[in-house]
Amino acid sequence: MAILVNSETKVCVQGITGKAGTLHTGTMLEYGTKIVSGVRPGAEGEEVLGIPVFNRVSTAVEETGANSSIIFVPAAMAKGAALEAINAGIKLIVIIPEHVPLHDELEIMQAAEDSGIVVVGPNTPGLIAPSLKCKIGFVPNKYYIPGSVGVMARSGTLTYEIVSRLTLAGIGQSTAIGVGGDPVIGSRFPDLIKKFEADPETKVILLIGEVGGTQEEEAAALVADGKIKKPVVAYIAGFSAPPGKRLGHAGAIISGSQGTMESKLKSFQKAGIAVAKTPSEVLDLVKQKLR
Repeated sequence: MAILVNSETKVCVQGITGKAGTLHTGTMLEYGTKIVSGVRPGAEGEEVLGIPVFNRVSTAVEETGANSSIIFVPAAMAKGAALEAINAGIKLIVIIPEHVPLHDELEIMQAAEDSGIVVVGPNTPGLIAPSLKCKIGFVPNKYYIPGSVGVMARSGTLTYEIVSRLTLAGIGQSTAIGVGGDPVIGSRFPDLIKKFEADPETKVILLIGEVGGTQEEEAAALVADGKIKKPVVAYIAGFSAPPGKRLGHAGAIISGSQGTMESKLKSFQKAGIAVAKTPSEVLDLVKQKLR
């Protein structure tokens, strides 16, 4: 079991002939991801690493049964690629590029919501389900092993550090998802925490957040209201973040009293969520919750 992906997940790589698209198609294939097609206008009939390339996503869906896509195109082209995938009936879209224009992001998310399609990103390393040997993105799979900790995070590199500690201790993961660091993203913490709650493989939910935005507070509210019964452990980056500063991600902006470290910690305290002060403390807290 996992969330967002399953044994029937078949991936189409949009932008497969580009440098990043080709590179990460190779690493995804090596891990075991079922990549069935690629898309690059003007390249139909070609193959990349044995994967057939089509001009349009709709053709890729018709010919190969693709039901998920990952987008490796420049940010300015992400909207066109995402809307094409939505119109073709793709059910899960992972948008890799960062700094997608804000109005483009809004249009993508509205179209996805109207069509009942799940979007991860933009500005995400993707997701991985170790038990299925499926990753959609460039997550370094050497840090992940099958297990029962569901991970959702805003920082890719911080996630790799924390998850590697879990893995070295023999604690595996059910699914790990980078939600994305742009201001407007698809799947957010409050969406994913409900999916982890419903996933029988997940026993503990690990939330790796950062200052800015209200995702963490919204997820904590679900726990406080009793809608999430599984234990939750959290780590928030940015204890010394000054108000009004952007820290790394475009979405990591503190505005007024919302999105501050104080606001997030208060929400977690109210919900009874265990919070690690350093990445190294996460391991001990997760161990406690798994007992």
